[in-house]
This record gives sequence, C-alpha cells and structure tokens, in this order.
Amino acid sequence: MAPGLFKCVECNEDANELHRDYSNGILKITICSSCKKPVDKYIEYDPVIVLIDATLCKIQAFRHILFNTEINIHWKLCVFCLLCEAYLRWSLLQGSQASNDPADIIRYTKEWEFYCMFALAALELAVFCIGVLFILWTAQRCCGCSLEFTPLLKALLLSSYGKVLLIPAVIWEHDFSPLCFSLIRLFVLTSNSQAIRGEYQLLWSPYTLNTLTGSGV
Repeated sequence: MAPGLFKCVECNEDANELHRDYSNGILKITICSSCKKPVDKYIEYDPVIVLIDATLCKIQAFRHILFNTEINIHWKLCVFCLLCEAYLRWSLLQGSQASNDPADIIRYTKEWEFYCMFALAALELAVFCIGVLFILWTAQRCCGCSLEFTPLLKALLLSSYGKVLLIPAVIWEHDFSPLCFSLIRLFVLTSNSQAIRGEYQLLWSPYTLNTLTGSGV
C-alpha cells in the first residue's frame, strides 16, 4: 500500500507507515502523532482476533480492515450475502406453498422463484446503499467536507458479513426463527453504522458525533 494511505485506528488521522523495519528483523509500531497511540495495533494480531473484534463491532477493527489492509473481496462477499438472503426468502416461500404439478415443473418453478428472491434482495441492497450515500452526501454539503463514495460503498458491503448467519438460522430452524432473523438484521445494521462511523468520523464536528453516536467505543 502506498505511503500516506494509512489511517490511525484510534483517531482516524492519516499516517505514512504502520511500522518501521530496523535491522535484524526488529519491527517498531509507528505511534500516531495526534493521539500518541499505536497507529494500528492489529498488525501484530492474529486474523482470528481481528475477526472477533469486527464481530463485536469495534470501530478500530473496521478501520484496520478498511484502511490498512488490501482486502478486495467486498463484491464476492456481497454476492454471497445476497445468495444467503435469497435462500432465506425462498425457503420461507416454499414452506407456505403446495402444488400438484409434475416434479419437473415444480423444480423449474422453484428455481425461477429463487432467482426472483435474489433480484429482490439485490434491489433492496441497492436502495439501501443509495439512501446511505444520499444522506452522507447531504451531510457533506452542509459541513463542507469531502466525501468519497467508493470507500464508503466498500465499507457497507464488507460490514454486511452478518447476513451469512441467515444460513445456519434456516438450517437449525426452531420456533424462535423470526426472532433470530430480526436479531441478525439488527446486527448487520449495527455493523454498517460502525463501518460508516469508522470511515467518516471526521465528517462531523466532535460535538455532533458524540451527540449522534455517543462518545467512546
């Protein structure tokens, strides 16, 4: 990654490097000039720990993933999450339908229904992303700050990883499935909000940010 493209995971300030490589393989983590904390403590962490912190919606983990790593799987993750959501909708639809048609007709009908559910999930995701972009664009116009749409879209797609939990929720079906689905959607929205906060914390003044999202993490 080119110099100047890193971010401090604590205060979101720009940084030229994450660590300094001395002789004999000695590495020293760079200290942020603004908050006086390590620019990115996660470069020493195992990826499993980073994933756990991201699951706990820690804003530092989101900044590490979005700014200080070269992850380009957001489109693949998006398609996989859409497939999970389409399967959920399709399975619920099949559970409420009955037909006396021949088996081959039933198979093709169900296949097209799955495609329709996938298209519907993709449409809803597109509307959600456009709505978020419009709201932040409006805030950017009011505050006079710059806004980059590509990193924000990447943050939204990567932070939707919680939708993969829909599959085990369907497989292990029980009487509380609707509650599980609602909790999963709430978790996805929470992840989205944390990713957006990590991406554009400097879009608002500190007072406004603390008022809207609360101080601390």
